[in-house]
Amino acid sequence: MTTTPVPDDRLPLRERKKLRTRRALVDAALELFTERGFEATTLDDLCAAVEVSKRTFFRNFVSKEDVALTPTQDMWAAFLDELERCEPGAGRPLIEVVQDCLLAAVGRMTAGGWARQARLSELLAARTPSMGAYGLHFCDRTTREALAILRRRLDLRGVDDLRVRLVLDLLVAAWHGALEFWTSLPGEPASEDLAACLREAFAALPGCLTLTALPKDGPATS
Repeated sequence: MTTTPVPDDRLPLRERKKLRTRRALVDAALELFTERGFEATTLDDLCAAVEVSKRTFFRNFVSKEDVALTPTQDMWAAFLDELERCEPGAGRPLIEVVQDCLLAAVGRMTAGGWARQARLSELLAARTPSMGAYGLHFCDRTTREALAILRRRLDLRGVDDLRVRLVLDLLVAAWHGALEFWTSLPGEPASEDLAACLREAFAALPGCLTLTALPKDGPATS
């Protein structure tokens, strides 16, 4: 069972230093990628900005795409942790359980300027194909991990994987819709604003399933 994360100030000194280096790399990467462009910024540029070696970079990340998508990846890691620790109660719809876990994960994203990082990351991903491809792979892997956790922790005997997978797919779709809207908000929207956007997206899900398709009127005549 996943344990509650240890606060930064209670970590050993070595771990605190590693965490500071990791955060510095994320901060520098997002600022440089935004200012100079993702492709135009090299690993040498990034490592020089933080004054670390490439070896140190690769201890923390596997690629430029990995460091650029860290804010949302950290949030989804928190979501998986919430799934491991949640107490769903008896008879609650599974969609409500996973929605609560996602909102709890967003609520944990308060340290280190996460909201600004997440917004910069999303804006970069929208115009960087390699980040989009990396994000799709990460999303699929995370969905499979979430499915495994739900299978292990909940009594889903007799429930086929397709229905459980569709619950998670609906959750992810609501996340992407909320994230896109949140990113477009003026100023510097906070994580609380993202949570509000998520709640609106969740509330819209039932209506999506009953949305009626009506043909348009015939072509207008002059």
